[in-house]
Order: sequence, then C-alpha cells, then structure tokens
Amino acid sequence: MSEDQILLKVEFGGGLELLFSNEKKHALTLPARVPADNSTSPAPSEKETKPLDIAYLIHWLRDHRLKERAELFMENDTVRPGILVLINDTDWELEGEGGYEIKDRDEIVFISTLHGG
Repeated sequence: MSEDQILLKVEFGGGLELLFSNEKKHALTLPARVPADNSTSPAPSEKETKPLDIAYLIHWLRDHRLKERAELFMENDTVRPGILVLINDTDWELEGEGGYEIKDRDEIVFISTLHGG
C-alpha cells in the first residue's frame, strides 16, 4: 500500500447494512488526503485538503456505497442519532468523532441502535 492511500475495513450492523446492498463488510482503499470540504466527487487538485477522517468517510459512504434512503444514515453532515460508531472497537466519542484521522488498517463499525416496533 502506498503512503498516499489508506486501507480500512468498514462494517454495518443493526439493520444498517440493508441500506448498503445488504453487505455488512466492506474493504476500502481511500486517499490519505481528501478535500477539506468533504466533497467526494473528482475535483481539481488545487482544493484545500486534510487528512482522511471519519467525517469524509461518512460523506464518501453516502455518495459511493449507500443505495437508498440517505436520511437513515446521515443528518446534518454526520451520522444520524441512533447510529453507534466504533473505531477499532472504541466508541468514536472517545476518539474525536468525525475529526478522527483514519489510519491504515483501521476498522470502522456503524451500528443502528434504533428498532421499529
């Protein structure tokens, strides 16, 4: 793996995988530096960049892997309330939430804690 790319594992649970083609596990390779505004479309290289972080990953997943109902995954530029995010088995709130800089081979898990009834 080159230094300008990061390999990571993303997993969905608690029913959230249904929004992602019913695939629970995804192996991703993303750039180590990404647009600071979290835009995920191919962009000119003169854009301001930042290290790959969870905030960008959430936008990338919405734009490139989510198959339906984005409002069930994202709200106000982050995951919607009721979605637990784990970074290497640690609650993302302890890791800086969206500002956490993703490292090579990190494992990110999104689990829906909301259940209909």
